[in-house]
Amino acid sequence: MQGRIIKIISNLYTVKSNNNIYNCHARGKFRNDSLTPLVGDLVNFDEKNNYILEILPRKNSLDRPMISNVDSALIITSVKKPDLSLNLLDKEIVLCLQNNIEPIIIFTKLDLLKKNEIKDIKSIIKYYKKIGIKVSTNKNMLAINKLIKNKTLVLTGQTGAGKSSLLNKLDKNLNLETNEISEALGRGKHTTRHVELFNYKSSLIADTPGFSSLEIKGLEKEKLKDLFLEFNGVTCKYKDCSHTNESECIVKKLVEDGKILKSRYENYIRIMREL
Repeated sequence: MQGRIIKIISNLYTVKSNNNIYNCHARGKFRNDSLTPLVGDLVNFDEKNNYILEILPRKNSLDRPMISNVDSALIITSVKKPDLSLNLLDKEIVLCLQNNIEPIIIFTKLDLLKKNEIKDIKSIIKYYKKIGIKVSTNKNMLAINKLIKNKTLVLTGQTGAGKSSLLNKLDKNLNLETNEISEALGRGKHTTRHVELFNYKSSLIADTPGFSSLEIKGLEKEKLKDLFLEFNGVTCKYKDCSHTNESECIVKKLVEDGKILKSRYENYIRIMREL
């Protein structure tokens, strides 16, 4: 029988098939073949003995959060408590694009901003939209419902950014645990401890544990520039321009002229160094 893994806790895999739920174990061969079943995996399983027999080919997968076969990622991004980290946001966007996942930014906690800070956030939102990334805020639930329709999605973002709160807002029946921000640490306390897929109207949405740092793996330095959308179509003097130390680099000129967001370019350089 075929189904989809919707939750993993320890060595127990919850598989959903034809609206029926099966709690399964994985065959030992997966360990021998260095295969790890993930939430989102389509699998063949033995419904009588509750064993996963085969993991079907994935269209994509992520290491953090550990999930597969998603169409879009809702990048839940807090502007206060925890403070906005554009570096973390740009890393998440790179990870999505690297794995052929559509990034959708959802800014949260705008009500905590001062007037001058709201102006800055609005200009940031405008810029990300201009380069082709979909953006909304957690106040605009109508827009979010349109963005997630008929998709398999994963919620990702910092601990305390408001992932579970957003899911509760979408579907009050979920009643997911939420928590306050640690004043001492300036970041959220972990409430979601595992990845789980929920049905929501015509969509499947995964809530995931938050994080405070992120590492990009398996990406060649030379390919990073292709994942910064505003660099595409820019013709520099040198065909293989890395947009770092080269003279007469058009990207660097666009940054100087304010046409490319300075933080985007700085994060590009930081990620390049990390790679």
